[in-house]
Amino acid sequence: MTSDLRFCPFCPASAGGDPSEVDPADIVRRWPAATAFHPRRRIIPGHVIVAPHAHVESGHRDPVVTGYAAACAAELADQLGYREYNLIQSSGRSATQTVPHIHWHLVPRSPDDGLPLPWTPSQQREQAERTEAAA
Repeated sequence: MTSDLRFCPFCPASAGGDPSEVDPADIVRRWPAATAFHPRRRIIPGHVIVAPHAHVESGHRDPVVTGYAAACAAELADQLGYREYNLIQSSGRSATQTVPHIHWHLVPRSPDDGLPLPWTPSQQREQAERTEAAA
């Protein structure tokens, strides 16, 4: 996945400039080289994105930047009191990456939140049922 830095929605927000995609009111925390913010479409209350300031398109391109952002996300989880959560990073379109800038989704979880991951057995059963019903 290649991108043009001029069109990256996370770079202006992470750098603290005039963000085109992130409302400054949604910024949760800043570190020297990363910013955490609420996404426009939260999948569950408390869902936060942590993006490094450096423009890195996917996780393998710069493991140090990727690791730094993950450490910031883990630190934020502790600060917010999240004890059960998913920390999700997708690299590439096939892995559901939609923004060509490395970022971590910090998603707080609870037993009754109703948010299955796509690869969990319950989600696979639901997908199989939908496919069967459509056939």
